[in-house]
Amino acid sequence: MIGAHVIVGYSDDQGGRDALALAAAITGVTGGELTVATVYPPGSPGLAVEAQANLAHAAENLGPAPADYLTFESRGTGRGLSVLAGRIRADLIVVGSATGGQPGRIAIGSASDHLLHRSSEAVMLAPAQYAPPGAPARLTLAYVHRPQCDAAVERVAQAALRLGVPLRLITLDLRTEDQGRLRDDLALAVRLAWETTGIEAESEVAEGHDAAAALADVEWLPGELLVCAAGEDAQPHRVFLGELAMKVLRASSCPVAVLPRGFS
Repeated sequence: MIGAHVIVGYSDDQGGRDALALAAAITGVTGGELTVATVYPPGSPGLAVEAQANLAHAAENLGPAPADYLTFESRGTGRGLSVLAGRIRADLIVVGSATGGQPGRIAIGSASDHLLHRSSEAVMLAPAQYAPPGAPARLTLAYVHRPQCDAAVERVAQAALRLGVPLRLITLDLRTEDQGRLRDDLALAVRLAWETTGIEAESEVAEGHDAAAALADVEWLPGELLVCAAGEDAQPHRVFLGELAMKVLRASSCPVAVLPRGFS
């Protein structure tokens, strides 16, 4: 289950504070390690000092919760977080929404875009101005009938079982495919969750003319977490988010976790 060691990319702005709060909430539930990291460009002594100041602000915001604090030099924030996550053996990278995004939605910046197409670790994004309500209320997996999603069913079902929360599988019906086939595929996924973990998953077909309309068609609980599997073009053990999944991520009102291909 992800969350044994969480690294959060911190900057002293709203997105950084949102990501820090989400990462702390996750490790508070899983009992995992938390590393707070600020990445700065090479050859910039002034920005290196600023990075240290950022971490001091992070420690103030986090309070007494245990955490390690690291600065890291890299030409890109996303690349730096990915490299650092590998070095410290983190299994989840948490980042916030880019500046200027709509409150309650996820805006993709350069760092999150890099992670969503190259990270070796699972990536979680916090919507703008997101305040974690406490423990997760439910895990929802966006399901499409393909091998990466079938593997994710088992992993997410195991996580739901360990956290003691319900599991929901949703499939988007954008009125371009046979709904009967979509429901049959979803029923097989529910059966897979039961056969591998014994958990009884809820299932729902979300209907709409696009991803945003489909997600608005279903209920989202406070404390909900949405999970997406890597796309078909992902390299082994890498995250790669496809076009539809990216639209789902941008339309989500809750945090979204994206699993690498072959995640275990």
